[in-house]
Formats: sequence, C-alpha cells, structure tokens
Amino acid sequence: MTRPLLITDCDEVLLHMVSHFADWIAEAHGYRFVLEEPGFGNAVRDAATGEPVAAEKVWPLLDGFFDSEMHRQHVVRGAAEALQEIGSGADIVILTNIGDEYQASRVEQLGALDIHHRVLCNRGGKGRPVLELVEEMRPSVAVFVDDLPIHHESVAKHAPHVWRLHMIAEPRVAAHVPASPDAHARIDAWADAKPWILARFAEGPARG
Repeated sequence: MTRPLLITDCDEVLLHMVSHFADWIAEAHGYRFVLEEPGFGNAVRDAATGEPVAAEKVWPLLDGFFDSEMHRQHVVRGAAEALQEIGSGADIVILTNIGDEYQASRVEQLGALDIHHRVLCNRGGKGRPVLELVEEMRPSVAVFVDDLPIHHESVAKHAPHVWRLHMIAEPRVAAHVPASPDAHARIDAWADAKPWILARFAEGPARG
C-alpha cells in the first residue's frame, strides 16, 4: 500500500530566508530590503535614496546569498519536529526553487538541522514537478506546502487532486500577503499546520 506524500518548499516554510537576506544586503551592498513589500520587485531599495534597485541587480543578489550565506538561515519553529512526526507515516520531498548547483549545499544545510529528506531543485512554476512526483511515487494522497501564491496556482492547474497549504513563516511578510485563492488553507505555523496535513492524509485526495 502506498504512503501519503508531503511536498514542501524550503525557504520561508522550513527555513527563514528573507530576514537573513535583508541583513546581508544591508551589510554587504548598502541596500535595504522592505519585508512588508510583497515580492522582490520593489522590496530591494537603495538605503540612501529609498529608490527600488533595478531588477537586473536584484536577482544576482539571490545567487550571491545562496553562494555564500546559507549558513545564516535558521529553522522555522516547529518545522523539524513536524516533519519528524509526519515522516513516520508518510514520504516527504523538499521542492525548492534554487538552482541545481545549490542542491548539495541545501541537503547539507538541512541535514545539519536534522532534516533528512529528498531534495529537488526547481526553476519556475511547481505544478509540473509536483505532478511528476505524484506520477512517480503514486502516493495515496499528497499535500503541497509553499509560501508563494504563484506556485499554488501552478499546482492547482497541473495537479488539482493535491491538497495545497499556503504557509509564510516570516510574520513581517505574512501580515502583508493575502491567502492564496488557489490554496485549500492558509496556516503560517507548523503547530497548526501539522494536524491539518495529517487530517488531509486521512481524508484522501483533494477534489480539485
């Protein structure tokens, strides 16, 4: 008999990221990251002028963070414990939107925090990778957890029978991002997310 499957994002779900990114770009580049600004488009500002930094300068900063600053990240409260309990009866895959070149570093990073699960790197929408995982693993039921509404939209399109939980672990970001209309629920703390996930496992596949 197949087991349930949890497919979870990493940054802002299992590990805090944007707060550490904000600290680093202030220290190293003289930029300010406005945590209350949804998305990265206008969030990175010149500390002196307050003007948004051009997009072509922002995205390389993310690569720079993952190149040298992943050690700053710390685990979201309750995440490791929740995964341990969920993993006793289900398979877990961490689907993270970083380049394949960071896969080994992410595995090592999570392992140091006692999180030992399969890690898949991805670029772009997560709907197709989620569908591929479901087709590969044939779980009895699957739950997807992510902080970005665009990925819930993608999964709803490509794998509608996967339950979708919208979670943003950084409170300063969560307060300014509405619940995704394509998710089945919005829960920002693992203490509350764990029983919701286990209940979905017991309920069976979503109905689209």
